[in-house]
Formats: sequence, structure tokens, C-alpha cells
Amino acid sequence: MARRIPPLNPLRVFEAVARTSNLTGAAQELHVSQSAVSKQIAVLEEYLGVELFRRERHGVTLTKHGETYAREVLPAFDAIASATARIFRSTSQGALRVRTYTTFAAKWLIPRLPDFQKQHPTIEVRIDNAIPDVDFDRDPADVAIQFGDGRWPRVSCDLLFHDEIEPVCTPAYVKSHRGARGAKEALLQHRLLVSHYRRTDWDEWLNFTGLGEVASGTERMSFGSSVMTWQAALDGMGIAIGQTAMLKPELESGRLVRPFALPYRRGKAYYLVRPQVQRESRKIVAFRDWLLTTVARETGQAESP
Repeated sequence: MARRIPPLNPLRVFEAVARTSNLTGAAQELHVSQSAVSKQIAVLEEYLGVELFRRERHGVTLTKHGETYAREVLPAFDAIASATARIFRSTSQGALRVRTYTTFAAKWLIPRLPDFQKQHPTIEVRIDNAIPDVDFDRDPADVAIQFGDGRWPRVSCDLLFHDEIEPVCTPAYVKSHRGARGAKEALLQHRLLVSHYRRTDWDEWLNFTGLGEVASGTERMSFGSSVMTWQAALDGMGIAIGQTAMLKPELESGRLVRPFALPYRRGKAYYLVRPQVQRESRKIVAFRDWLLTTVARETGQAESP
């Protein structure tokens, strides 16, 4: 048998009038007129078939049926209000929880976080590192920075920057491993450094440049992360595929160089991801605005001649 639940709007009006014992006070709380409150009470009384309030000169009082009904209805609304408050607190209060990859956190986000904290000193940021795509129903995260094509279900995405890759190594490595007359293709015949989670980067870049045959028999050494792969390149162990956006300090300082100067922009990119249905709290808005502004500023600088 189906449960009988009265119209919820009249029920909400009943709760306000029963709690305040005042039609005018309830109307002000609900932002409606007093006549609208009276009409909603009448709708509920007609539905239930009993009188809930006595209309008196100085206001209203609950009838016997009204008192009985209010004893159960008011705690139910209190429980709804408490549950709603907990949801609001969980999304608007506390630290901003950011989920992303170890490489992105270490090489891009963390070096720039002092600027965010300077602008928003009251917002604590907690970074959680993970490889799988975020599931906001499952994972304790407010936002995520994710790599892919931007087509994920039930989320809103902001493009940060595209994935641009090319080989990087130290200047000393170029000097000691280039071929006759400075031929840089010879660099591809020595050790290629490979990141486990980006195993296809070398092949994609080689196909893009048409240099696949040159490196067809070259030794490859694999590392568990891009950070370790780039550190191996800095230590002169070989030549690695670098992500331009992640290696800006090393490239600008000259610790790493781009010997071929042939960047390949892949079809995927980095995105800021947040739940599609979400109450945008101040901390999320502040982080999103800062992140997009920082990316726009740096991208503009990178594209300047």
C-alpha cells in the first residue's frame, strides 16, 4: 500500500506556523503573504480532514489534532534541517581537498601554492595523490586536477593546458652524445628514459617527428613516475620525454634543454574537475579563479616571443 504523504508546501507552512504560533511570523520567515499562509493551511486541513488551528483574535492556537500532528511533524523537519546543515558544512567548511597526480602536484601545483595561500590565507589546502579518475561520490575530494579528453560523466571541467611533450636532457648529455657535426639524431641511439604511466610518449613523439627508425633499437630504462624519469635525465642517465608545462623551472634555468625543439601537442589535456551538481563554496570558487588566472598568465608568457 502506498504511503500517504500530504503536499509538502502546505506541510512546510504548517511546521512554521506550529513552531511560531503566529501567522505573521511564519509568513515573514517563509517570505510569503499572511493570506498565502492561511490558504496553505486550509489546503492541508482539507487533505487531512481535520482542523489544525483555531483562529482567534490574537493569533492562532493548535487544536487537539494539530498538537498531535505537530509533535511528530516538527521533529521530522528538525531532522531535515540538521541533515541539510551537515551537507552544507561538509562542502563549505574545512580544508579544500584537491585530488591530483603526484607529478602534477610536485612539479606544477605545489611550487605555485604559496601564491594561493598568500591571497587566501584562511583556506587550508590538502592534496591527495591518486591515479584513477576521481569519483566524487566515493573519494574525499572537493575538486580534482585530471588528465584526459575532458569527457567525464557528472562533472564540470575547466581546461588548464594541453599536454605538450618533447625530449629533454642536460646540456652536458647533448655535448657528449651528439653525433658527428653535432647531429642530434644520435641522441636517440643512446638510452631513452621512460615513465611507467606514460609509456607511449616516446613512440608518439617519434612517430610525430618521423624519427622512429633512428631509435628502433635503442635501450629503454623505465621508472615508476615522471618525476623519477626527469630526475634521471638531470643526473645524466639518458634522454627523457618531458612535459613542457611541468619542467618550466628546469628549462628556464638551463638545467635541462630541448635538443630537438620539436614539441608535440597530444590530444589530451589537464583539466580542473568538480562535481556537476555542487554548491560552489567560497573556497572552491577562490581556488578555481586562482588556478585559471595562474594558467592564463603563464600560458601568455610562454607564448610571447
